[in-house]
Amino acid sequence: MNSNTVTGNVPKTRWAIEASHLVYHYGQRQALSDLSLSIEPGEIFAFLGPNGGGKTTLFRLLSTLIPLEQGEVRILGFDLRHERTAIRSAIGVVFQAPSLDRKLTVRENIRHQGNLYGISGAELRKRETEMLERLRLAGRENDRVETLSGGLRRRVELAKGMIHHPRLLLLDEPSTGLDPGARSDLWNYLRTLRDEQGVTIVLTTHLLEEAEKADRIAILHEGRLVALDTPSALRATVGGDSITIGSPDPVRLATAIEATFHCEARVLEGCVRLEQRAGHEWIARLVEAFPGQIESVTLGKPTLEDVFIARTGHRFWQAADESNLAATAQASP
Repeated sequence: MNSNTVTGNVPKTRWAIEASHLVYHYGQRQALSDLSLSIEPGEIFAFLGPNGGGKTTLFRLLSTLIPLEQGEVRILGFDLRHERTAIRSAIGVVFQAPSLDRKLTVRENIRHQGNLYGISGAELRKRETEMLERLRLAGRENDRVETLSGGLRRRVELAKGMIHHPRLLLLDEPSTGLDPGARSDLWNYLRTLRDEQGVTIVLTTHLLEEAEKADRIAILHEGRLVALDTPSALRATVGGDSITIGSPDPVRLATAIEATFHCEARVLEGCVRLEQRAGHEWIARLVEAFPGQIESVTLGKPTLEDVFIARTGHRFWQAADESNLAATAQASP
């Protein structure tokens, strides 16, 4: 394979990724349920969900690690079911688990990855230099990976994933183990890839603040796609400010609020929660209407967690805990 083979034969397509009616099972457990979506070329797209929501399974499918069970996927115009080799040549993948050889130097790790894609000689040296400079690894190329910080190791992982100039970069939980400064560096580089090279970036995350940085977000829950849009558009669907009320009897209070004001009030983690426009105006109204039943009131602007609650009826971390408990119970004899 020569260096042009990697990106030269990628067909033109309307979508970077187009998935239709995906279903996937692990034994009796359904990990993906009739999931369909499309990802635009040149956007940063995040799959957001608690652990057990289906994002890791979807990542493994898109990175060709596991075969399709049911449904269809086209990646950069290639059919995932029949053209996996072509897809592997056209994408870059950075896994959550480290893939670096700790005993090799930075340059050796990058060079061996380039060799796997058939890149060698002057072209490989040119790309090595490019990656070292872009990811601010110049001067560390002869350091063994085992001596690097977590942030620097993540940069080397990115250099490996980008050495063959893919049009699509897949990242699984890219901020894992990074401090705030390293996370900021990572996102600056991802935006540069999008803006200067037109690379489509698709990542998974369980961090709400990280998903906020994406161009669009797909929220997954129990293998289902429950929301898909830009962060601002998703927050706008909540319908107003978030009001959280502490009460000695939250069920009774929620029932009374619904009967009095004809609006939805949910009980979540022992508190009453509702969304209303001009939420500050509701605080006095609620306290006056239900004297003695309200211990505290918290007002906040809509967040992605509010979107998750509105679509699933669960708090984000509560859903993660429930998914982990279910998986543990299923694994028990």
